[in-house]
Amino acid sequence: MLLNFSPRFMTPKISLYLTLSGYFALLLLLIIWHGFMYPAASQPWLILAFIITPLLLPLNGLLKEKPYTYAWTSFVIMLYFMHGVVEVWANANERIYAVLEVYLTVQVYIGAIYYARLQGRALKNSDKDNTEK
Repeated sequence: MLLNFSPRFMTPKISLYLTLSGYFALLLLLIIWHGFMYPAASQPWLILAFIITPLLLPLNGLLKEKPYTYAWTSFVIMLYFMHGVVEVWANANERIYAVLEVYLTVQVYIGAIYYARLQGRALKNSDKDNTEK
């Protein structure tokens, strides 16, 4: 294995906090950015709803700390990563918001992947321990 993706400091609890703090910060950033700072010229609330809806899909599973939800959230968050990278490149006026979006998506991605992996392992090990007894 060329890369070691299991640093000793990362625990399920740390990755949970990393994911949730980035997730809610990203949600707040998008609402402020597209709702108040630079709203769309026509139908701004419809555009904002379109931007926010995919981010709201995993909310219930994230709050219930389901590892499977954290795993597929990492795929959903890539939409926002791509959006941020395009905005950094294309829109100089909104570049600071786009950089924040990219940073927060990376934070959520890393946290979600680690949580899914570490908590999934912990649950699998606890199931093995319960069946052996």
